[in-house]
Amino acid sequence: MAGCLSLLRRLYLTAYNWTVFAGWAQVLYLALKTLNESGHENVYKAVERPLQLAQTAAVLEILHGLLGLVRSPITATLPQISSRLYVTWGILWSFPQTQNHILVSSLVISWSLTEIIRYSFFGMKEALGFAPSWLLWLRYSTFLLLYPSGITSEVGLIYTALPYIKESETYCLRMPNKWNFSFDYFYAAILVLGFYVPGSPHMYTYMLGQRKKALSKSKKE
Repeated sequence: MAGCLSLLRRLYLTAYNWTVFAGWAQVLYLALKTLNESGHENVYKAVERPLQLAQTAAVLEILHGLLGLVRSPITATLPQISSRLYVTWGILWSFPQTQNHILVSSLVISWSLTEIIRYSFFGMKEALGFAPSWLLWLRYSTFLLLYPSGITSEVGLIYTALPYIKESETYCLRMPNKWNFSFDYFYAAILVLGFYVPGSPHMYTYMLGQRKKALSKSKKE
């Protein structure tokens, strides 16, 4: 019974990782093709739906952690997925004025390169039981550049959206109302920006630790 469950787990995670890999590969292809043919102003329009699907699928990783299907700690997974979902839906989708910004291109390329490497690494590990050393190195080294470029793009797009959030009052709830509660999305966005200040260095330090551990382990093997 335990062996059967283990096999089902591996089959599911293999299918999940390679499916999401394909989604991010499509995002990267469309982004680079559009950049080459018509410029950064049209990148979001080209990648919108596959980007939303690939990024939203990452919610399952929180469930994977909670169910014990993977060893990744929720404390590391949840903040990263939450911030990306916020930018994907709460900024880019909600405020079209941000969609033609050049930071969309750097965001999409940073995210997709990161995830193509990550999902192929875990896809191979689940399917074959191992990943080649070059892929291991990419998995634990490319974030040195891609994480700062991705975070900078996220913060820049949230900041760019602030005037449009304030002007439109989208997602705001004003009193009086039957719930006797008010909410201002503009200040919520500023609060999110504030979380990046301690959160980004913490995540970067965590990933540096993971890199050291993974690469030193591979040398011993």
